[in-house]
Amino acid sequence: MAKLSFSEKLKSLFGKKNEETEDFFEDLTDSLIEGDLGAKTAFELTEKIETLCKKQGTKDPAEITALLKQELSSFVKETRLVPEPGKTNIYLMLGVNGVGKTTSAAKLGKYFEQSAKMPVVLAAADTFRAAAIEQLQYHGEKLGLRVVAHQNGADPGAVVFDAADAVTAQGGGLVIADTAGRLHNKENLVRELQKIDRIARQKAAEGCYKKILVIDATTGQNALRQAEVFNEAVGVDAIILTKYDSTAKGGIACAVGKELGLGIAFTGTGEKYEDIGLFNSEEYLNAFLGL
Repeated sequence: MAKLSFSEKLKSLFGKKNEETEDFFEDLTDSLIEGDLGAKTAFELTEKIETLCKKQGTKDPAEITALLKQELSSFVKETRLVPEPGKTNIYLMLGVNGVGKTTSAAKLGKYFEQSAKMPVVLAAADTFRAAAIEQLQYHGEKLGLRVVAHQNGADPGAVVFDAADAVTAQGGGLVIADTAGRLHNKENLVRELQKIDRIARQKAAEGCYKKILVIDATTGQNALRQAEVFNEAVGVDAIILTKYDSTAKGGIACAVGKELGLGIAFTGTGEKYEDIGLFNSEEYLNAFLGL
């Protein structure tokens, strides 16, 4: 049986012939927790909504939903990534293995080559998996984008260094660097990322270095934990939500915004290179609440 989305659960709650408001708000809390907002946020939010409803004498579903949207809108943040022409821009792709990081790097490459009208170089800095290097090279070939890659097991920082030099030699452009995401080996991963981070910071023009975390929208609170790890290790400037089409539009965007202050830049909605779009907080909240 398919799992109900938060908006479907909300409609179901309003559809009950139950006048017990206490039960309604308990059910709302449960639905918010299942919708990936996290227990603490769900309890705080429900308490605030219940207090507002009692104060205003609100029982109308549309009004309660509007109050929910108003409160959630303060959590959800959108951000924009704009590479600067004529400068060396570096976008470092972060995330655990399996979230669609390499594919997202390719999608961004196509997106920025077309929208920013600048040279884009893909850097295969996940040197621990031969498959990741081959995958990025495959994408580069399909898209007509240059890929800088070293052999399997090479120093990932050196790959980013060379890719940045290639872009600088062209008079500016954008490096999109794929990185490893072996979270089970956290200490090694953090050390490695911090080294790449230092190199990227040195090689990029001032204000032109961004760290982009890729998270799977279907993994809920796991995605929040991942965001905490990467943000603590090197800092995160923007998030890409992948598998956005196959999720019940869960509340992970609310959670990372409220807990970590991180904004979403893009959503991935499919396998094709063009299946990436700018994140829109208004559309996101409307879908989440079924408006």
